[in-house]
Amino acid sequence: MKPSHAVAILSILSLLVAPSSSKVSISVAPTSVPKSGDPVTIKWSGLNSPSPLDWLGIYTPANSAHRHFIGYIFLSSSPGWESGSGSVTIPLVNMRSDYQFRIFHWTESEINPDKTDHDHNPLPRTKHLLAQSDPSTFESGRGPEQVHLALTGGDGEMRVMFVTHDGKESFVKYGLARDGLDRVVGTEVARYEREDMCDSPANDSVGWRDPGFIHDGVMLGLKDGKRYYYQVGSDSGGWSTMYTFVSPVKDSSETTAFLFGDMGTATPYSTYVRIQEESIATIKWISRDLEAIGDKPSLISHIGDISYARGYSWLWDNFFYQIEPVASRVPYMVCIGNHEYDWLLQPWKPDWSSAVYGKDGGGECGVPYSLRFHMPGNSSEPTGSRAPATRNLYYSFDMGVVHFVYFSTETNFLAGSKQYEFLKKDLESVNRTKTPYVVVQGHRPMYTTSYETRDRPFRERLQEHLEPLLVKNNVTLALWGHVHRYERFCPLNNFTCGSLGIDRERWEAYPVHLVIGMAGQDWQPIWQPRADHLTDPIFPQPVRSLYRGGEFGYVRLVANREKLTLSYVGNHDGEVHDAVEIMASGQVLNGVGRAASSNDSSVAPHQGLGSRVSWYVGVASVLVLGAFLGYVLGFVSRARREGGPKAQWTAVKSEET
Repeated sequence: MKPSHAVAILSILSLLVAPSSSKVSISVAPTSVPKSGDPVTIKWSGLNSPSPLDWLGIYTPANSAHRHFIGYIFLSSSPGWESGSGSVTIPLVNMRSDYQFRIFHWTESEINPDKTDHDHNPLPRTKHLLAQSDPSTFESGRGPEQVHLALTGGDGEMRVMFVTHDGKESFVKYGLARDGLDRVVGTEVARYEREDMCDSPANDSVGWRDPGFIHDGVMLGLKDGKRYYYQVGSDSGGWSTMYTFVSPVKDSSETTAFLFGDMGTATPYSTYVRIQEESIATIKWISRDLEAIGDKPSLISHIGDISYARGYSWLWDNFFYQIEPVASRVPYMVCIGNHEYDWLLQPWKPDWSSAVYGKDGGGECGVPYSLRFHMPGNSSEPTGSRAPATRNLYYSFDMGVVHFVYFSTETNFLAGSKQYEFLKKDLESVNRTKTPYVVVQGHRPMYTTSYETRDRPFRERLQEHLEPLLVKNNVTLALWGHVHRYERFCPLNNFTCGSLGIDRERWEAYPVHLVIGMAGQDWQPIWQPRADHLTDPIFPQPVRSLYRGGEFGYVRLVANREKLTLSYVGNHDGEVHDAVEIMASGQVLNGVGRAASSNDSSVAPHQGLGSRVSWYVGVASVLVLGAFLGYVLGFVSRARREGGPKAQWTAVKSEET
């Protein structure tokens, strides 16, 4: 057969497979969108013999190749789709370029098992285009977006960052009244290019999108504990909406913070990677708490795995749009995680870490993280490539009665490294009269009872090199992410619980470790399994683990000069599921176990001191049996757990084992 004949036959067959596109129409309204988050409605009609797999592709910029969609929605999600007509309404995030929507026909016979997303679902094919809409654009002159605050480490200061499409000169106006923005500061501008990315998909057309220009300004001369109002932008490019925050109080006698890891972002469409639906609830409940505390200063701490963009640039835009309601009101402090940084040629990758550090960053090698945030201090590490040095690795600051310390688990932390020396000097120099509590935060945990065998060599180095620093310097709390669950440990040193005698005559002020990576990412490992049954978690849980929960949520920290209280807030109800109180002396009031080795899982801890949390009251305690329901299509369903009293157990709670 001649090649020309073969092409002709294939063309005829393709026409037989795909429904006729001559009558298919698609429209979008409005075609001019005011601002990020505003909805558009896409309507279509005229599809003959529609398939359940026919889909709507979302494109920005509008001239993107068919295979470079940023997201997709199956037409079958619209009621009455079998008739060949339907509509969907979705919010759009401003990515400084126009959008277009395209309809494709797709059938099961065309599924390619080699083209899948992170959940192993086949990605739609673009062979049969049926219709495409006119472009939809964002109105100009509305001012910058993606506004977020950060502490600088200096008194009377607040950093604000935002994004514009052109990088022209922009400013921050601020003052003590809405109609009195009487102070103005300029901003510095930064930007990164595709060539700065280290690998795919971050440097491929499918992942790369123009990130805009990142502006960075510092509001100066702030009075303690005052509500300020501010706007960002310029007369030529437009001014943002009015934002507000409460300035920190120097030498305050109290501290409020909201802490979590691994939150990510949610999109109103499917995309190349798994999104985090639970992140919506996390932001919702923190917003509630911010309203409740009124004019008290506070901060948010996000300890790694920030947006889960993993090389798909538009997810960074979506993330900053999603957090803006809280990040524009309180400082949003971060540390780096594996999904911001890890790549195959990363500079620090010792032989023991070959199974630890992979390519989780999607080729970003820390660049978006380094430029989109600006944390206190000047920590950085060269990438060894064109990419700019990685910033925001380790730093510290005081807020009220708490000294917060952040460090990187993805770059060198071993004894002798720059990071180790920073941590050693910082912890040794804390003024415990001013800040009686020290909270250290990093992404990958030093302690966990989840089945995380890949990170075992890493945890061993953390315990060898950093745990002695934490213990020697009486660190109050060590907070970790990476494991997408909540777990609270007894005060720990080398797998051994700090002592609290039966008559409470003695105790040891070891750091209390918590894993708090439960803010959004919905892949969850099982707990540490039995050696002879790797699919079954240990039951009962090891004595050092005082509470394990699978509920998504965040941790609320409230501290004064006498006591620090941590509360684990669940996303499904906004209620407290676990709490621990730590005195300024280091004595833990809830759930302190007696000394026990890591293998002593059969011995229950002695009863701790009384607590205001009802589930800790009484001599006998409750061990709650639970069942963790599987995930279906990326969405989580949860079951309430119940259990009966068991006299031999003390103040140990677990939502699931």
